Amino acid sequence: MKLTQYFKAFLEDTVDLNQSRLDLLDERVAAIVSVLESDSAIGKKILEHVPQGSWAHRTIIRPLNDHEFDADVLVRLEEVPEWTQQQYLREVRAALRASTTYKEKVRKKNRCVRIMYANDCHVDVVPYIHLADGRQVIVNYAEAKFEDTNPAGYTAWMKERDTLAHGNLRKVIRLLKYLRDYKQTFSVPSVILTLLVAERVSAWDADARYGDVPTALMHMLADLDAWLQVHQTMPVLEDPSCPGTYFNHRWDQGKYENFRERISQYSAWVTEAYREVDKQKSITAWQRVFGTSFKAPTTTTLVASAPPVIAEAIPRAPEEQYIDELFIAVRTGYSVRIDAVVGKKNGFRAGPLRLFRSIGKQRSLTFTARTDVPGPFDVYWKVRNTGPEAAGNLRGGLIPDDGTMSRTETTLYRGRHYVEVYVVKNGLVVARDRHDVVID
Repeated sequence: MKLTQYFKAFLEDTVDLNQSRLDLLDERVAAIVSVLESDSAIGKKILEHVPQGSWAHRTIIRPLNDHEFDADVLVRLEEVPEWTQQQYLREVRAALRASTTYKEKVRKKNRCVRIMYANDCHVDVVPYIHLADGRQVIVNYAEAKFEDTNPAGYTAWMKERDTLAHGNLRKVIRLLKYLRDYKQTFSVPSVILTLLVAERVSAWDADARYGDVPTALMHMLADLDAWLQVHQTMPVLEDPSCPGTYFNHRWDQGKYENFRERISQYSAWVTEAYREVDKQKSITAWQRVFGTSFKAPTTTTLVASAPPVIAEAIPRAPEEQYIDELFIAVRTGYSVRIDAVVGKKNGFRAGPLRLFRSIGKQRSLTFTARTDVPGPFDVYWKVRNTGPEAAGNLRGGLIPDDGTMSRTETTLYRGRHYVEVYVVKNGLVVARDRHDVVID
């Protein structure tokens, strides 16, 4: 059984970080930034601070089993040409150590300065720089180099996926993080867990697959399991918002293999609990996954759930085609990813599209698809524009790939548009991806 009210109570009472801790976290970050801004050496070089990771993505959970909750905050500094890469981290650490409040709390890390608190929390302060060449970077101290990053792009990508999943992706990620910390049978960094789960989300049949939390949990775990079974060795784990940046250094093959086995086991348990028609047996089956804290909601939590966050339906365009009407769509362990690059234009930046919140008209966009589907296969593209300006020229037809696994378009109409790609093998749609395009 789905037991949606049980899940609502479980998230609120056991999994989600309580509001008092979130408020305290906000206060602590504000105090840290205030100290940095008042420092004589770097205070005037601080431009802004940006939440990152679980805090920014709203996937932070309540600590258990001696785990801590944490927040990552990017502190954007002016580029100082005469500084080495390592000096950015040194200056931030020195400013915090000069404070009587933080000098005993500071811990040196490779990419951040960690502030440890006496209870169950720490804050990672990450120096973050926009270079003159347009790159956004953080510091790898051990290797004395900059590493590309795109925090706004990653957060936007997460929001896209969460919207496709009717607002239930973040809740499922929180449940899986709880499962990791409660069971302690597998180890995976939160950023990798988020990547692996979010990448499995698809627009196909979203209403049926992600309509509520337990349904979304069952399908996302099953899809993750199918993908993991295809990949016996740890694949390349690339940041979807920053091509060329990878997370593999945070994990290893042994932990990957164990994760692969455990996800298969827990996916089977979740499916069994979901499909059990006897309520008490279903409760027992869910408790095998999450423990006895998964229980009947109290009268104070037995209230109507908030309506799901569902993307606004887009009416069918006159010439629009849907891949599912031409081929049979199936779930497999294979995947495809779209990378999009904004072309050069005098006076304007170029680079990965996710580095831009939006782009203007008359910009060139090149979309490239990469897939792990073994050949031979066919690829189709779909460019869907929306909004008043495009009303007389709506698109949405399926376009066969020309063999390059890429497509170039020009931005013409203001609005929120998207591009999709589909991999078809033996008459089956075996992988798909979507990339939003916002034109202002």
